[in-house]
Amino acid sequence: MSANFGSGSGQSVGGQIVAFPGGKHQGQVGFDREELTRILDLYGRMVAGGQWRDYAMDFDARAATFAAFRRAAERPQARIEKRPSLRNKQGMYTLFGEHGQILKRGSDLANVLAPIERRLLKAVEE
Repeated sequence: MSANFGSGSGQSVGGQIVAFPGGKHQGQVGFDREELTRILDLYGRMVAGGQWRDYAMDFDARAATFAAFRRAAERPQARIEKRPSLRNKQGMYTLFGEHGQILKRGSDLANVLAPIERRLLKAVEE
């Protein structure tokens, strides 16, 4: 599958679109705009509070993951995972702690992020 870019004359200018392997899009899981806005807003406040300094995102066919780090060279202090396959079971959002323990699960992202919000409020009050 290729496409021509240019003045509309039908001549190829060198651009080419390559389809995903296997034909159709494989159904990669991601965060929608509202979810990502909420997560990045929390991340910004944690950075301003001196708690986090770096983040990473990972997307695959089963889950979307946002990991926040205190320093770049260590394990994530918090990891937020979205797994749509668990939507009807325990909820598609999971908050993991620094050692991989599950801190909160649920269907509402705001409720799942609540333990981090409380930690931020506690740090600001001190």
